[in-house]
Amino acid sequence: METIDKAMHSAHEAVDKLSNANQPGCGKRLAKKGRTENAEKRLMENCRTYVRDNPISSLGIAVAAGFLY
Repeated sequence: METIDKAMHSAHEAVDKLSNANQPGCGKRLAKKGRTENAEKRLMENCRTYVRDNPISSLGIAVAAGFLY
């Protein structure tokens, strides 16, 4: 019984250490995700503006991309 208790205690300590070590990384990943989402929104808005301002060029680009793809 004592051996099982020691093994459980050691396992819990290991899990706690891993959990604490991972927490700073989670914050960094969330911040990076936010920056990526903002960059995606800006890119989409820039594309919409370009297509709205240059419809014929946009159509030509789309056709060329379709042929290349």
